[in-house]
Amino acid sequence: QVQLVESGGGLVQAGGSLRLSCAASGHTFSRYTIGWFRQAPGKEREFVAGISWSGGVTNYADSVKGRFAISRDNAKNTVHLQMNSLTTEETAVYYCAERAPLNIVVATTAYDYWGQGTPGNVSS
Repeated sequence: QVQLVESGGGLVQAGGSLRLSCAASGHTFSRYTIGWFRQAPGKEREFVAGISWSGGVTNYADSVKGRFAISRDNAKNTVHLQMNSLTTEETAVYYCAERAPLNIVVATTAYDYWGQGTPGNVSS
């Protein structure tokens, strides 16, 4: 059974950093593209960053380019999202999701499995 578990969320002041992790189990993790998404209160879930199965290709939402970095360690079945210079507008629940090993896409409907999410709260 495929399972994704996020961790690393918490409370941070504006300008601070969080490092999120997504741990996978139940399948051959290295075959899948991984995406990070977030959903703020009252808003739709949106794409944040994605990484190909090999880690060789990454993609970021324009709003986070230069501040966020996605990486993966297939030996440990883990993907990380380093988030720096956070703003209060980035308070949200952060989710990781995976899809078959094709290109990175931003649509939530393209992802097959989702974690439960981890909250990231940025205070002023």
